[in-house]
Amino acid sequence: MLLYEKDRRVGRRSYIFTSESVSEGHPDKLCDQISDTLLDAALAHNPQARCAAEVLATTNHVTVAGEIRGAEVLTKERVEELVREKVREIGYDQEGFHWKNLKIVNLLHEQSADIAMGVDAGDNKDEGAGDQGIMFGFACDETEQFMPAPICYANNILLNLAKGRHSGAYPELGPDAKSQVSLVYANGKPVRADAIVVSTQHKEDVSQERIKEIVQKEVLAVLPEGWCKDAKFYVNPTGKFVIGGPDGDAGLTGRKIIVDTYGGSSPHGGGAFSGKDPTKVDRSAAYAARYLAKNVVAAKLASRCTIQISYAIGVSHPTSFYVNTNGTARVDEQKIETILLELMDLSPRGIREHLGLNKPIYAKTAAYGHFGREAGADGSFSWEKLDLVDKLKEHFMW
Repeated sequence: MLLYEKDRRVGRRSYIFTSESVSEGHPDKLCDQISDTLLDAALAHNPQARCAAEVLATTNHVTVAGEIRGAEVLTKERVEELVREKVREIGYDQEGFHWKNLKIVNLLHEQSADIAMGVDAGDNKDEGAGDQGIMFGFACDETEQFMPAPICYANNILLNLAKGRHSGAYPELGPDAKSQVSLVYANGKPVRADAIVVSTQHKEDVSQERIKEIVQKEVLAVLPEGWCKDAKFYVNPTGKFVIGGPDGDAGLTGRKIIVDTYGGSSPHGGGAFSGKDPTKVDRSAAYAARYLAKNVVAAKLASRCTIQISYAIGVSHPTSFYVNTNGTARVDEQKIETILLELMDLSPRGIREHLGLNKPIYAKTAAYGHFGREAGADGSFSWEKLDLVDKLKEHFMW
């Protein structure tokens, strides 16, 4: 039954919304993780290293390409070692994609001097943005993670399946998997599941009944109690999923940007994250926008917050900054904009220093979402911290 109800101020209030996720063994996600593993190796060697690493994976083949600077540690031998180790860690030891048997082509080269000239700080200029572009950040109060519920649950279903596979609880499963969660919204809030789709790679001799049993157990563990009572379940709808990963479909870095962010609940500027060092505002400014939006919602200034930031290559400060609370603000939006700009320097250098981004913290971001995660003691997911909440409340005397 199609749900439709309209509120003139904020638009539709009752509807079904869907988000998808993919596992660490999905071909594109495997490439993202290799890219970020190379970035981490570069930053561990030199916190000021520059890296833009792209990866292609297909049947028993991985190609690495892109630009690096100040990362002498990434020798041909070291790159090959890192690629094989990451593929082994994810779990690929199949005939068509095996960590030992991969042919690896390394096309990494030095960063363009023209780009470096625009980005590097000098006597008369601060460090500039690594490229032009627009970046978005988003937060809402639908979940404890301040994330949209569909992408939050889609990620966690696959994360649970992966944990079971790695622990040995689910030896029947392979690394490649996808999920899709459709939730019913009533009065603007998610209230139940309408449909759950999960496709997971599995061993040849495993029955589909066993796969459905495993998947349904983890779905019920993730979604709120009672939400799946009347939901439609689709588990491996084709009936078989033995050949997977890059052997079944080629992978590329940066093709899962909606999975990486908000599952389609928010606009996206179009730039991918993985493999890019934090001078690239595609990554660092998207993290900053999420950080600011999350603190706005956590401070209860609004129930939803979308932030857009734009940059010009070689220019240190944003060309624009925009806050939209989708009609949910409890205070003046323009004042929120003004205060956020006072609380955080949004130049590339300012973002990197505020969030501590020049660290080898990126490989773990490259699967199961860059947002809605726990800030780590090692500095990872620093953009998920809520350390601006009290300052925001003070400005509004709450």
